Amino acid sequence: MTDHRYPTDLVITRKDFADSGWDVVLNQTPLEGYYAMSQALSVAERKAIDENRNEHGKVLWLLADVCSMMLSPSSQNEPFKPSIIFTNGRRTAIPDDLTATDVEFFAEIAETVTDIRLRARLADLVWLKGKPRNVKFALMAIDAYRDIPLDAETWVHDGEKCWERAISLAQMIKVSAGDRLEQMETHIVASFNAATRQDDFLGLWLARLLKTNGWGRLHQTDIAQKLETLAREFDGERNLYNARKYFSASADWYRTVPDKAKSAEMTVFVAENWVKEAVARVSSDNPSHMAAASFYENAIQIYRTIPKTERTAHRVDERVAELHAHLNESGEKTLGEMTRISTPGIDITSLAEKVRISVRGKSATEALLVFAHLCDGAAKVDELRNRTLEQMREFPIQWSVAMTVRSQDGRVIAKRPPMNFNAKPTEDNEDAIRYQMIHLYSKNVGIAAHGIILPALEVLLLEHRLREADFVDIANQSPIVPKGRAGLFGKALFAGFDRDFVTALHLLLPQIEHLVRVHLKQAGAKTTNLDKDGIENENGMSTLMNLPEAEQVFGRNLAFELRALFCDAFGPNLRNELAHGLLDEEAFHSPFAIYAWWLGLHLVFHPWWNMAHKSATEGEAGPDD
Repeated sequence: MTDHRYPTDLVITRKDFADSGWDVVLNQTPLEGYYAMSQALSVAERKAIDENRNEHGKVLWLLADVCSMMLSPSSQNEPFKPSIIFTNGRRTAIPDDLTATDVEFFAEIAETVTDIRLRARLADLVWLKGKPRNVKFALMAIDAYRDIPLDAETWVHDGEKCWERAISLAQMIKVSAGDRLEQMETHIVASFNAATRQDDFLGLWLARLLKTNGWGRLHQTDIAQKLETLAREFDGERNLYNARKYFSASADWYRTVPDKAKSAEMTVFVAENWVKEAVARVSSDNPSHMAAASFYENAIQIYRTIPKTERTAHRVDERVAELHAHLNESGEKTLGEMTRISTPGIDITSLAEKVRISVRGKSATEALLVFAHLCDGAAKVDELRNRTLEQMREFPIQWSVAMTVRSQDGRVIAKRPPMNFNAKPTEDNEDAIRYQMIHLYSKNVGIAAHGIILPALEVLLLEHRLREADFVDIANQSPIVPKGRAGLFGKALFAGFDRDFVTALHLLLPQIEHLVRVHLKQAGAKTTNLDKDGIENENGMSTLMNLPEAEQVFGRNLAFELRALFCDAFGPNLRNELAHGLLDEEAFHSPFAIYAWWLGLHLVFHPWWNMAHKSATEGEAGPDD
């Protein structure tokens, strides 16, 4: 943040703040968190500039910038991050952009601010940036944050992060916080007790906040019972997703009590809830055996978490055997469904501006839906093959010599043999054909990354503030994501959305390999090998993608793309390069890295969307928007 609109010597005062109209602006702004506040203040600032009220404009601009910062309460050193990082390296404001004069101004006005969110943010920044630090502002921030209501609507609009920040600050200043931690615990417990089914996930969120901070020890049984009651209510009205979340949380709290029998009982409910989802999916008008197989696998894995001492009471071994039979049956029927992952994309020749228009002005879910299908034409196998054969016929001389493929450090990693013009193109020349197909595909990826993905992502970042939890939730409900991997997929997808492709690829590539292995195994493919000592080892992605079942499961286009992008020496070979530490930092921002992240989002989002759409069509409880 710089004084790009105002002279550096333009001094603003407490009176300028009072007369700027900030309070009128925020009173007219829907209670949708700091982002909405920042947008409203920015609009008011532009109006002030048009009216030559420069002092008022600077006040509103500063307030808009501090509200634009994204709160990250888990970090004590960098609790505020830029909400947007643009493709050209620009970003929105962070605390280090504030001058000493700005911080002094905030210190002067913070106590007079009547809006609790703004007062909390200003006091927090003064505490963070003030020299020397003044505990008065930490206490002011804590008290303002904890005045934010604990209700379902407020919680999702920064309420959760504000309360987490209040707790973090109080823990940081320790004795100076007085009894504020005890007061916050009491308030959260009371709000949890008052939560009802109509509050949706509020009870779950508050229970999680208590557990994360080691609170509620005197109320563990009551909390477990309340969660169980809400779970049964949701289950009774066939809201299976909510019921499953509450049963799982109840099991965790009963385990803490400890009450092993009740914890096992709740765990059984979680497993059987997945079974209900599977039965509903295969018996619907538009059955999805891929989803059902995933749900049966989830149920089996959850049953296996029940302690041995409790298994007999719930017939766990017998039930797992029954579910394995259902899993195998659904697994055999998934082959035809896996090929539906690709859908027609937009004409990439229109490139950046058409892409921006295609995602602009939509809801977050609709924008992600468009974004997740923008590049579906990068790997059309038949088209790539026909273009390759046409080039070979048109320019035969360049194919008459062999070609060596080298890595960035000069190693020979693959060789393309010369074209055998005495043979039929599709017989003895497959390596040469494959090389050129991957070469053409790589060009498509470059166009897609720079001309489609990045321009669209910039619009998404400008218009929507998605959280890591949103991507984890999508992954958790996507039937293609293997059991126990939703958190890792969600973190990877969010990292890429946040333009941190280094983190995204390190998390995502091993999970894509695991996804490939799981779905091939479900289709009956042998994914392991025995060494000379009789030890069974899992095959790597290169071997897996060469199995005959790969095209059956993933379809020709996606199977080619997985091979070309991740594990073929003729291509970027991302999986192997990353696994051996051969990618430098620049490589993580290459078109291939950006596209790989997008492909991961595409793989996860499309099955999630199909399932959510079917759920909505069938009147069932679908994923949250």
